[in-house]
Amino acid sequence: MNFEGKVILVTGGSGLIGKAIISQLETLKATVINLDIVEHPFEKAVYIHCDITQPDSVLRALERVMRIYGSIDGLVNNAYPRTADWGVPFDQISHESWRKNIDIQLNSTFYITQQVLAYIVEQDKGGAVVNIASIYGVVGNDPSLYLGTEITTPAAYAAIKGGIINFTKYLAAAYGAKGIRINCVSPGGIWNNQDPQFVTNYENRVPLGRMGKPEDISPSVCFLLDDGARYITGQNLVVDGGWTII
Repeated sequence: MNFEGKVILVTGGSGLIGKAIISQLETLKATVINLDIVEHPFEKAVYIHCDITQPDSVLRALERVMRIYGSIDGLVNNAYPRTADWGVPFDQISHESWRKNIDIQLNSTFYITQQVLAYIVEQDKGGAVVNIASIYGVVGNDPSLYLGTEITTPAAYAAIKGGIINFTKYLAAAYGAKGIRINCVSPGGIWNNQDPQFVTNYENRVPLGRMGKPEDISPSVCFLLDDGARYITGQNLVVDGGWTII
């Protein structure tokens, strides 16, 4: 893979998986733009402040990208905004919290993707979008993983990630004739200093015997952005160590 001369946007690039994606894109010679509300010091990637939950912030960021680089070749929708009460039990979720999380996660993905695709279409040279979903957008949650812990699985997470997967398929069908590919990557559980009991419960269920690492996800994202995946669109690549097969 080689992204020399290509401009790739990554939302939420300062986060856990985002950092791994940007670092690998850097090694592949991409011009990488980190769109986030906080900056992380990368070797080469350029930081542009962007709050994806605010349309005006998105427009300003994209206008700046085009003013500086004159082109956008790819987008990774990786940002993961959420409210402070994220993860409360289903029967305690307020209607306002549910609406807010759908808005800042799913609706923000819609908006920035719509705006980026408009630029890519105008350029008329093709492009690629990769959306980050989750295994919980594919299968139901497993309550046994959380036994003996205080960890919960947010109900809105399943609705949002499932929506992103089907949104990906819709876009792939709509933009295929324009040479634009839209795919999805669904990671399994990523280790992030979780409760040791949860880690044990989770790893006992994974055929490969461990939780994922950010570096396990980034190669799949880069592959789907690359020209080597030129005949792949509308797909959801599950990267979970086999978690969803049993």
